[in-house]
Amino acid sequence: MNHHYTLQQSVRWLLIALTIGLSACSVPTRQPAVPQTLSAKAEVVGLPGVRYVVQAEMPEITQEAMDNIHKERAYLATQGVDTLPAANFLALSGGGDDGAFGAGLLCGWTASGTRPEFKLVTGISTGALLAPFAFLGPKYDTALRAVYTETTPKDILEARAFHAAVFDDAMADNAPLGRLVAKYVTADMLKEIAEEYAKGRLLLMATTNLDARQAVIWNMTKIAASGHPEALKIFHKIMLASAAIPGAFPPAMIDVEVNGQRYQEMHVDGGAMAQVFVYPPSLKLAERAKGQGIVRERHLYVVRNARLDSDWAEVQRQTFSIAGRAISSLIQTQGVGDLYKIYTTAQRDGIDYNLAYIPKSFNAPHKEDFDSAYMRKLFQTGYDLAVKGYRWDKTPPGF
Repeated sequence: MNHHYTLQQSVRWLLIALTIGLSACSVPTRQPAVPQTLSAKAEVVGLPGVRYVVQAEMPEITQEAMDNIHKERAYLATQGVDTLPAANFLALSGGGDDGAFGAGLLCGWTASGTRPEFKLVTGISTGALLAPFAFLGPKYDTALRAVYTETTPKDILEARAFHAAVFDDAMADNAPLGRLVAKYVTADMLKEIAEEYAKGRLLLMATTNLDARQAVIWNMTKIAASGHPEALKIFHKIMLASAAIPGAFPPAMIDVEVNGQRYQEMHVDGGAMAQVFVYPPSLKLAERAKGQGIVRERHLYVVRNARLDSDWAEVQRQTFSIAGRAISSLIQTQGVGDLYKIYTTAQRDGIDYNLAYIPKSFNAPHKEDFDSAYMRKLFQTGYDLAVKGYRWDKTPPGF
């Protein structure tokens, strides 16, 4: 859930902390981190196999993809269908309150009558907040609209006092966001997600394991279908972790185990590793599908909840302004790089590539993070573009 204002404020507070020193102050405690040599073997307590550490080779996610093809075929057979339909993938990026663009786009897409069902939905940061609604389809458009047009700053965070912001694990508490997530992502929603998993559909989210400095992909459909008594709580925690801007919001502490030994991992915003993702390139989807005799069309829709044109601003000659501007520039550049990586993978695997992003023409005052007026205008912009038939870009910017 990276956003320019929040990020610059994070930098400001962290630099102040370094300036005044922390030697006389206590900091929050935690359970031991997973030793480096065991990091890849860690499993969530009570929920093994629900996530994949992003690395060069990922056999677990390859197996999951193949298993889902078998589930899909079995489900279609019960419907009297013996051929695989086109597979549609949706990737939702980070972007903070700019997620209102993606929400508007999805709702406008529904109104246009052309929105497909997605076999795969992925989300990072604000995209992770959008993803469950997008996955379950148009029946959740009303909730999606409410989240991204009626939310105010007080629905997202509670500011901490100066000393808490400096000496605790974040400048603000995201408990209000937790309550908002719990209001909409209910046990009934998890049941629906589990039902779709049985049909061969996937919902994935990404976080950053800060201890190991590794991206982690979570199989949210598998968590929903696990039957674990804490499944809903863990589902919420991962959504909050994916949107936890380091330094701005508290990290999510995930209890894991290795060889019967308990540890704790620190997870933060998935945007610390990538702004958007579809599936790891190591999956080699076309090659695997060919080996299984699978022939079908594949379409990918990437929604970048950000502008791709240069966002001009006069930078003050001050440390905080310079550092904040530089980091936000790095995030924008990283996001464009992710689009190129996804495009290259799509080309290799024969997938039709489609990209949407906030248009250069959009201009609205942005007084604060999660400014309701700003979000409503951005939602409407996405809606209007989609309801008329969105003109998706077929290549990354500047290709």
